[in-house]
Amino acid sequence: MAQEQELDDQIALTAEKIRAGKTSLGIEFGSTRIKAVLIDDTYSTIAAGDYGWASHLEDGLWSYSKEEIWKGLQTAYAAMAQNVETAYGEKLTRIGHIGFSAMMHGYLAFDKDGEMLVPFRTWQNTNTSEAHKKLSELFQYNIPERWSIAHLYQAVLNKEEHVGKVAYFTTLAGYVHWKLTGKKVLGVGDASGMFPIDPTTHTYETEFIEKFNALPEVAAQPWKLSDLLPEPLVAGTP
Repeated sequence: MAQEQELDDQIALTAEKIRAGKTSLGIEFGSTRIKAVLIDDTYSTIAAGDYGWASHLEDGLWSYSKEEIWKGLQTAYAAMAQNVETAYGEKLTRIGHIGFSAMMHGYLAFDKDGEMLVPFRTWQNTNTSEAHKKLSELFQYNIPERWSIAHLYQAVLNKEEHVGKVAYFTTLAGYVHWKLTGKKVLGVGDASGMFPIDPTTHTYETEFIEKFNALPEVAAQPWKLSDLLPEPLVAGTP
C-alpha cells in the first residue's frame, strides 16, 4: 500500500513538473535512430520516443532525405508526447529547454533563398580524399574526409555546378536549429567537425580561413568562407 502511495505521489510530482515546464528535451539524430528524451529538473527520464531510419545512396553518395529528417523528428516527438500523456495524464504543452544533437560532420548546402542545393551528404562518404590531403597539407592540421570543409572543398575541386550558389552550409544539427529558430548557429563541439576551432577564441581558426580563401580555385568563387559558416556557440549559450 505504501509503495503504491509513493508511486502515485511520484507520478503527481512529475505531472506538476510537466505542467510547469520544469523539463528539458533532448533530440538526437543518430545514424539508425532519431531519439527524443524528456527529463525533469533532477535529470530523471520522464518519457522517450524514437524513429528508425537508414541512409541510402543518392547519386553515388550516402544521404538521408530532407523529408525524412522532418518526418523522423515529428514521429519521435509524437511518440514521446504520447508517452507523457499515457504515463502522467498530461498533454505536453510546455517544455523548459530543448536541445538538438546529430551525427557530426557532413554537408548540407543552401542558396541565398534557403533552398537545399544538393542532397544531404553524410559523414559516411569517403569521396573527399583529395580535399582531405590538400587541406591537411595546407593547414598542417589533420582535416578528416568526413569534415564539412572537406565536402565543400571537394565540390570546389570537382567543379560541381552548385558551388557558386552556396550561401550557407552546415551540419544536420545546424540545419534543424536553423529551421526551428531562424538562427544559423551550432554548438562549438559540432562546429569543430565543420572547420578547425581556435581553443582561445572558441570560433573558427582565422589563419586557416584566410589560407582557404587564398586558394586560387576558392578565390574564384563569389563567396568568402566566413560568410558561409554557422556561428559557433559555447555550451550553455541559448
